[in-house]
Amino acid sequence: MKDTVRGWRHIPQRYNLIGSKCLECGKVFFPKRIICPECRRKGQLEDIKLRGEGKIYTYSIINTPTDEFKTIAPYVVAIVELDDGAKITTQIVDCNPEDVKIGDEVEMVFRKIREEGDDGVISYGFKFRIKK
Repeated sequence: MKDTVRGWRHIPQRYNLIGSKCLECGKVFFPKRIICPECRRKGQLEDIKLRGEGKIYTYSIINTPTDEFKTIAPYVVAIVELDDGAKITTQIVDCNPEDVKIGDEVEMVFRKIREEGDDGVISYGFKFRIKK
């Protein structure tokens, strides 16, 4: 139940890519920050909705996952550099893991993240796929 309540609280972040932009240095961060890591307390941050498009910066193919993700292995986890400037760690879906390359253009999609508890509460969120 605790995970379900936390999931409801995080709906805005799960269904939108909301980051922070520092008005002092112009850097963009994801997830949202309350203090700019570059400017520290001098910086003033504002929320920014990220577009959800970018390129694969680096990636790894997971062949031996934890029990929770055994049914989807092998799968790709990547750091995506968004066109907005932030970097995000995400799963790359709808692809053959061997076909993924650094520099591939990707876009955000919504997918099932997990199914929780005996009630089968399904959590959805963002993942990325290679642009066609």
